Amino acid sequence: MNTIDWTRDELVAYILLFAAHSDFKEDNHERNMIISKVDMNTFQEIHDEFDNDNDYQSLQKIINCLEEYHYTKVELDILFQDIKDLFLSDGSYDAMELNLYSYLKKLLK
Repeated sequence: MNTIDWTRDELVAYILLFAAHSDFKEDNHERNMIISKVDMNTFQEIHDEFDNDNDYQSLQKIINCLEEYHYTKVELDILFQDIKDLFLSDGSYDAMELNLYSYLKKLLK
């Protein structure tokens, strides 16, 4: 896969969008939470890219970009807290979200 030319904000937006879609829907609470982390333009550009990717492509982009940026344990902990906050933003933390959270922790740490 080619090198991805994302900023850190774009990477965060992409990861949070991926997480938001773990239950196959993206609600306004989740969208607002993501926009609170990145600006609206970044959100929209990354959302357009995300919409054109399948799950495999999304995971490859996330893994490659995290490796490229050499995320530290502390940075990953912050990222995972953001993911948890995203899941809780709509008032529930369902089984599919919990499964994705566990899967991402194993895959990315």
